[in-house]
Amino acid sequence: MNENDIASKVIGAAIDVHKALGPGLLEKAYQECLYYKLMQAGLQVEKEKPMPLTFEDVKLECGYRIDILVENKVVIELKSVESLNEVHLAQTLTYMKLGSYKLGLLINFNVALLKQGIKRVVNNL
Repeated sequence: MNENDIASKVIGAAIDVHKALGPGLLEKAYQECLYYKLMQAGLQVEKEKPMPLTFEDVKLECGYRIDILVENKVVIELKSVESLNEVHLAQTLTYMKLGSYKLGLLINFNVALLKQGIKRVVNNL
């Protein structure tokens, strides 16, 4: 399964979660529900995946964690904020670069219509 196929499945599951819960909950609630939906769909899913930072050939645990990693290919960064900004995008890109992932989805559940809260992020390796 390629990154685009995975992203389509993630977006479908995220829409289902948003339809059921609506906006206004904490990020953690959406994370748990999306994780459950993706597991139900038979995808390999990791949540709160630690992302070490390599500095001068030394791996350092700095507390970075990917919200959800799907099929070890697609980074999912979840938010429940008033609006997405450049810092959220930079955070997603950082995780992607640290793990050499090509595709990420930045999803803000605190919107009326979820498609307004989804940003596709591509890392040109």
